[in-house]
Formats: sequence, C-alpha cells, structure tokens
Amino acid sequence: MGDLEIRRTTAEDIPAVVAMLADDPLGAQRESPDDLGPYLAAFERLRTDPNQHLVVAVREDRVVGTLQLTIVPGLSRRGATRSLIEGVRVHSDERGSGLGTQLIEWAIDESRRQGCHLVQLTSDRTRTDAHRFYERLGFSASHTGFKLQL
Repeated sequence: MGDLEIRRTTAEDIPAVVAMLADDPLGAQRESPDDLGPYLAAFERLRTDPNQHLVVAVREDRVVGTLQLTIVPGLSRRGATRSLIEGVRVHSDERGSGLGTQLIEWAIDESRRQGCHLVQLTSDRTRTDAHRFYERLGFSASHTGFKLQL
C-alpha cells in the first residue's frame, strides 16, 4: 500500500484530520467539519506548545491517520513524566491495514525518546474493538476515567 510517513501536522492537513475525527458514530455527534475556524485556532495552540505532538500518517500524499501525543511532567511516581495519547483516528480506507499499530508504536517510541515512564490513553467505553486493539498492544485497562463537561 505504499510507503508511510508519520510527520507533524500542518495547517493544510487540518481538513483531513477533522474529517477523520468526524467519521465515526461518536465523532459525528461532536465534530463540525464544515466550520474549520475552531480547529485551526486549536491547531495554532498545539503547534506552539512543545509538549504537544499532533501528527498525521501520510501515504501517497494523502492523510490516512492521526493522533495527538501530549507529554505530561509530574510529581507522582517519583517525578515521572508520562505521555497521553488522544484523538487516534485511521481513515476508513486504511482500517485493518496495520496503520493503527504503526501510529501507536510511533507514539510509544516518541514517549521513550521524550523520557516518559508511562504511556496512557482513554477510550470511550463503547469502543470495544478499540479496547481489544489497545490490549493487544500491551495496554491494560487499569483505571476508571471520569469527565466533567464544562
């Protein structure tokens, strides 16, 4: 399926990234691909924060995957730095191709390079296929997460 490049996201990639965020039952309810203004403003904040790594996977000049990796310094665990993986999406044409594994492996490798001692992520409880995927990659469902809408 051609060579794959994982690289930092550019402003030109945002429409494709937002389209992937919206391309599932949960994302369809909360994303607005027709109004890119808020996404471009958020991208600018991410782009200028050294602890944020928003990347895209590109194959044959086409954005086919994305994720955000956040580096989080902390005091717990003897001052350990951790990373947080968010917004993992694979284009529908690429699902089942191994691209998701390549993206997560990139995130784990980058976390090690950044000196992280722990990689964590959350996944909506309805995404049972994603849960199996993350467990297959060595993640364990060790915590219960909570969110508060503001």
